[in-house]
Amino acid sequence: MAARPPGGGGSSEPEAIEFGIAALDARIEEADVSFPATGEEIVEALGDPAVPYDAKGRTIQLAEAVDRLPQSEFENETELLDALYPVFDEARRNSGGFLDDLRDALPF
Repeated sequence: MAARPPGGGGSSEPEAIEFGIAALDARIEEADVSFPATGEEIVEALGDPAVPYDAKGRTIQLAEAVDRLPQSEFENETELLDALYPVFDEARRNSGGFLDDLRDALPF
């Protein structure tokens, strides 16, 4: 998941804001995590980062996200990211209230 921030009137292309599994994927690559691995090993290797789950920068601790998973061991990175996707999606859907949803729906 990634979103582009609003343009500031400049001519250069804005950079994408990474969140959810896209943000976590980059951190896994940087930490050089080896698989198969348990959720606990992955959290320890990454230092339990706060992972943004939406374009507004709201975060969830990786340990909390991993605790919500039905499995504790992952054969590869894809299996981990596939398992975490619904956790980040649920956090995103449950994070805002009615006013946030209304504000997001308005064109201005």
